[in-house]
Amino acid sequence: MAADDHVTPTNEQGLDERIEIAAETGGQRGRWGFSNKSRKKNRKPVYTKMTFGVWLRTLGWRHAVAIVAVFFALYPVMYIVSSSLSGQDNLAAATFIPRTFNTESYQQFFDNPPLTPFVTWLRNSWVVSLSAAAFNVALASMAAYAFSRLRFRGRRVGLLSLLLVQIFPQFLAFVAILLIMIEIGNVFPAIGLDTIPGLMLVYLGGAIGFNTFLIKGFMDTVPMSLDESARVDGAGHGTIFLKIILPLARPALAVIFIISFINIFAEFLLARTLLSSTENFTLAVGLQLFTTANFTASWGLLSAAAVIGAAPIVITFLVAQRAIISGLTGGAVKG
Repeated sequence: MAADDHVTPTNEQGLDERIEIAAETGGQRGRWGFSNKSRKKNRKPVYTKMTFGVWLRTLGWRHAVAIVAVFFALYPVMYIVSSSLSGQDNLAAATFIPRTFNTESYQQFFDNPPLTPFVTWLRNSWVVSLSAAAFNVALASMAAYAFSRLRFRGRRVGLLSLLLVQIFPQFLAFVAILLIMIEIGNVFPAIGLDTIPGLMLVYLGGAIGFNTFLIKGFMDTVPMSLDESARVDGAGHGTIFLKIILPLARPALAVIFIISFINIFAEFLLARTLLSSTENFTLAVGLQLFTTANFTASWGLLSAAAVIGAAPIVITFLVAQRAIISGLTGGAVKG
């Protein structure tokens, strides 16, 4: 009998042997045997064992570099967390792993004392960051639609001007912004100096140029045929922008919102310049009081406040990291 001939069970074979042959052939109807070719085809590949030297040259050094980078990134974070749980205000006495766990710093944080109202500062930071980021995305998306879809005189010069403004550091305009806010406060005190709405208005123009350019690159990837089809049905620019372009540009808008929120939440210099009342401080400005009060630094409270303030941002990054990467690279190539 040839090697490739199928083996047909006979009546003399037992039931166990029939089941074994059917299992080896996959239980196909009409085929009770299997050939050597099918056996070779289904054979699993055999890999040679990698030696330690080869692994070290190809993959091991990369793992070592990654471990070192992760350690350098996590060491300051773990040190601050340890300092917040040690119950000591002396940063030199803090260790990487706290000897004793004490939540007194976190309890004092949520007590919201009058001289250091942590919860009020945290609320101000959230209100300013969320509102400014939302309005920033709205303004940048409308400007990006105009530069991407409309054709008007000065379009290229206007886009380059927005980018040119971003080259100069923000602190160069601090004096001018301070004088403008003082003059606005003389006319409209509600949005003037040392007010939360006034600080929000200043943040609106901070990164609108870069955000406009980023959203424009994403909108350029949306086919113009969608706009033309909508115009045939009688849609105007407002309908096209709200019902066609914005839904397709949601990844880029989400990235702009998250980045704007994080940058505004952690901003210190501009908020410290425009705010002077303790109840109007943001969290970044309020934490400075613990490094200058009574010639001592309350590192335990400062560490606890830093951990609580950074937790929402870290969680946001972990949850939305794929959306951030896809939104940043979505408009890189025009398709």
